Amino acid sequence: MAPMTSQQTWSIAQLAEEHGVTHRTIRHYEELGLISPERRGTTRVFHRRDRIRLALILRGKRIGFPLEEIRKIVDMYDEQPGEAGQLSYLLDRIEDRRADLERRRQDIQDSLDELAELDRRCQADLAALRSPTHRQ
Repeated sequence: MAPMTSQQTWSIAQLAEEHGVTHRTIRHYEELGLISPERRGTTRVFHRRDRIRLALILRGKRIGFPLEEIRKIVDMYDEQPGEAGQLSYLLDRIEDRRADLERRRQDIQDSLDELAELDRRCQADLAALRSPTHRQ
């Protein structure tokens, strides 16, 4: 693999393959202004900044952030308060997201526990109905 230079560019096909997304997904992020590739005629030319932003967008989506939240986070890197502000804001969002996921995990565990109890009761009732001492 050749070393990455600041002049290196990528096509939409290369970025789509690298990140496992469709061309349509990348075009959608461009339409939303999340990435802004250079245009050479009808060809999109992606620079290092676009590639990094796309990776951040996809990471944000994987952990459940909405696109507007992702936009705010990636845009903060280029604006004041800069990287430190971006990281502080991101840490707050991570804490919120983690708390939300923990609540969801507890809800799922509670549901699984209820299902296990219901399963146990149904199995016991069925066994009782099938026992030879059960009268019809």
